[in-house]
Amino acid sequence: MPEIDWRVRGAEPDKRAARPDVQVARVAGRQHGIVTARQLMACGLSRNAIAVRVRRGQLHPVHRGVYAVGHDCLTVVASFVAAVRACGAGAVLSHHAAAVHLQLLTFDGRLPQVIVPRAGGRRIDGIRVHRSALDPRDVWTRDALLVTCPARTILDLAATMSPKALRRMTRQAQAEQRVNVRQMLELLERHPGRRGAAKLRGVIADGPAPTRSDHEDLVLDFIDHAGIERPELTPRLRLDGRTIFPDMLWRARRVAIECDSRRWHSDPLTRREAGDPRSQRLPGPAHHLAPGHRPSAADARPRPGCSQWRWSIGIVKACRSFTRTSDEPVCS
Repeated sequence: MPEIDWRVRGAEPDKRAARPDVQVARVAGRQHGIVTARQLMACGLSRNAIAVRVRRGQLHPVHRGVYAVGHDCLTVVASFVAAVRACGAGAVLSHHAAAVHLQLLTFDGRLPQVIVPRAGGRRIDGIRVHRSALDPRDVWTRDALLVTCPARTILDLAATMSPKALRRMTRQAQAEQRVNVRQMLELLERHPGRRGAAKLRGVIADGPAPTRSDHEDLVLDFIDHAGIERPELTPRLRLDGRTIFPDMLWRARRVAIECDSRRWHSDPLTRREAGDPRSQRLPGPAHHLAPGHRPSAADARPRPGCSQWRWSIGIVKACRSFTRTSDEPVCS
């Protein structure tokens, strides 16, 4: 009977894994499908091999020395990665592109914006290049991409945004816990004379305001103009055995109000309309502050008879009429 060789042989090296195209695919997978010419050559491809793959449609030029692997249908993030890679070492995604990447704004199709060191970088078609010296504290890494931090991004945009748009973006970022007033003040101390610094300082002068919509901004303005104590904004609240997040809450007065329509709120406790009999089931005395009313920008100052005036008077009456004997806040 022939003898059987039971010796275990070492695993043979995977020759396929060493192929340049496999290594290129791995690099591209970490960078949203984008690679640079330098990375391609580091994977073992010569300039001639790169040109051959471009003719075959395996590589698609995006910018000079930057390629998309496999197809040229780039996502928004991939276009940002390509822009930063094209600008060379030290390039950082900035301004509106950074705000989109950090989910501070929505993408509107404009060209990517990149900050490069003052002594470096070149003009590239399809990219807006800014030259500036960045503090390392103002740079984050997100999705294999260098990007300005939220506070620096807001400061860069403050120079060109309207005060209203800047306030909305800043307050929304606070509501989503992407930035806070302390971080913005610390940045302003380091860049007191930068364009837009005075505008941003004015937006955050009244302290934290984590509102989530234009309507919440309007109601908060109504409250400030009427001289009423500022409420807690979007606080955590236990009511009827569940956790809700009312838009505004005067905890000591046990008053909570909702400023937005039902499309903003998924919990039935926070989307009851005026006259809805279910609102009477809430514990404690009921006091409706014009729920469902849609204040407009025209109601900027308190005038007798206007919508803002009715809101202010309603809130004042509510704050004065509620006693501290009730165990639960009242949502309106």
